[in-house]
Amino acid sequence: MTIGEVARRAGIATSAVRFYEDQGLISSIRTSGNQRRYPRHMLRRIGIIVASRRFGIPLAEVAELFASLPEERMPGKSDWRRISRRWHDRLEARRRELEQLEEELIGCIGCGCLSLNTCRVLNPDDTLSAEGPGPRRLPGGHGT
Repeated sequence: MTIGEVARRAGIATSAVRFYEDQGLISSIRTSGNQRRYPRHMLRRIGIIVASRRFGIPLAEVAELFASLPEERMPGKSDWRRISRRWHDRLEARRRELEQLEEELIGCIGCGCLSLNTCRVLNPDDTLSAEGPGPRRLPGGHGT
């Protein structure tokens, strides 16, 4: 498949196809005229890349995963099962973190008290700045 065909089928820009190739996530062969040709199974890899980006999985982790997949052929069911298992725990942990953050934000926005005794976010006189930048008391913050 040409780069244009791959981009159309995958629903991404040709520049993204080139970028993914430059990052080693997909591969092509070159024709005698130095044009890229992609095997059809690269569409599956691109699909995984696009999905992983939607879930916030870094490209470096996708590259790690792809290192264990066969490049010369379409990965089989067992390959995809292995990928799914590996990402399931990570996505489950991310879901729990988001739920916890949502609870914190709803509580913060909903209470309206700004009480020094109960508010985990309030930082009077910026006393936490000595600990460094970013949120210090919220889950996932630098101080938790």
